[in-house]
Amino acid sequence: MLAHLDALRGISTPPLRYFQPPDRFDARIEFEYEVESTQAMLFPLRRLTADLAAFLCSRDGGVLQFDLWFEHEHHPDTRLSIGLLAPEREPAMLFELARNRVDHLQLPAGSRGLRLQAEQLPPFVPAARDLFDPRPQQAMPWEQLRERLRARLGDDAVQGLGLRADHRPERATGDAQGAPKPPPPVLPMRPGWLLAQPQALQDPHLRILSGPERIESGWWDAGDIRRDYYVIETPQGQRGWAYTAADARSGPFMLHGWFA
Repeated sequence: MLAHLDALRGISTPPLRYFQPPDRFDARIEFEYEVESTQAMLFPLRRLTADLAAFLCSRDGGVLQFDLWFEHEHHPDTRLSIGLLAPEREPAMLFELARNRVDHLQLPAGSRGLRLQAEQLPPFVPAARDLFDPRPQQAMPWEQLRERLRARLGDDAVQGLGLRADHRPERATGDAQGAPKPPPPVLPMRPGWLLAQPQALQDPHLRILSGPERIESGWWDAGDIRRDYYVIETPQGQRGWAYTAADARSGPFMLHGWFA
């Protein structure tokens, strides 16, 4: 009771926590006349993305998605959603992503105003880099290159590669859904180029470097395989990944991939 009375009087910790609304960004620029060309909107767009970047830096956060609203006088407002795969807050990067999307936008009428809203503002974690970065000056981090490709080619044109819970090589990888997951700590040796269809190897001078590695799986979906995989080397020095039927070491070998 004494502790409760002290809290009510403000002597100790207050009994109620202060309400803190979630961070959100909402900025608008009104035009003096209807703007019909998307190129004429680049200057206000640059200003809005710069304001968003300053807002994020002041809160040490990033943005995963922001919406552009093009206001019309006699038509419903046009909404353009711009999503990112990783939090970003660089003003030049945000402007370029928005500009590439706006260049492909067809507005039903002229715009009397431009509005930028952002509600998904997670913490920003900068990419770890070496103090003596050996990359050339014109090199671009993979995250920024990926976002630029998505902005220019579309969201469906750039897909991530993820692992699947299947030992069969042709089904072990696929499009990554959602946030990327870290790979398991130990991965078996796999080729960088997996052929769409295995090809027969007729060269009698193949050299076996390692193997066999038995892969036996798929009994539950009528795609059962039972293969012995080997790392082989051709007389030309190429290293490939080939398999034979289980317990058939003498062949025939079927080429399934090439190592870089």
